Amino acid sequence: MKKLLLLSAIAVFGFSNVNAQEEGESTKGFAKGDIFLTGSLSYGSESQGDDKESAFGFSPKAAYFVTENIAVGINLGYTTTKVEALNVDDIKTNMLEAGVFGRYYLTPAKQFSVFGELGANYATGNQDNGTVDVDTNGFNIGFAPGISYFVSDCIALEASFGVLSYETSELDVNGAESKDSFDFGLNLSDISFGMVYKF
Repeated sequence: MKKLLLLSAIAVFGFSNVNAQEEGESTKGFAKGDIFLTGSLSYGSESQGDDKESAFGFSPKAAYFVTENIAVGINLGYTTTKVEALNVDDIKTNMLEAGVFGRYYLTPAKQFSVFGELGANYATGNQDNGTVDVDTNGFNIGFAPGISYFVSDCIALEASFGVLSYETSELDVNGAESKDSFDFGLNLSDISFGMVYKF
């Protein structure tokens, strides 16, 4: 009986809390003039016998709501990888990206919203194996849908899924031809999660 009363009290409190949030003015969600920061940080390593590979990546983003539904922003990205193999010089690769992006939110002022993001980036990189040092330059453009859910007034969790992108890159050597790729995916490997901080 005590358990039933406790569960009933929790249910009533939860229902009252939801109603109070619906009736009161909630600051969860986005509005015109808001600024948000998001990004990703990654590290990975893999080894098999004497072969080792490690990678580190950092990619911050910042955006400003120019209208109630549209946010425009800039992003930077840096990745570095190192491959070590027996009897072979280490291969080091560094890549730097800079670009712009825009998002359209369907219901930005709500706690939950769906958005679409379109972005374009310029990328430049370098690969060095101790004897050969090669630079590469490229450009990419991509679109991905996503969802956003505010867990507090300033913090939201987001996920983007799927990808539609085009990328071109070219080695910085005489006679090199560009490498062009088109990608479209809607599987679990194309889902990415992140956190947003709103000012």
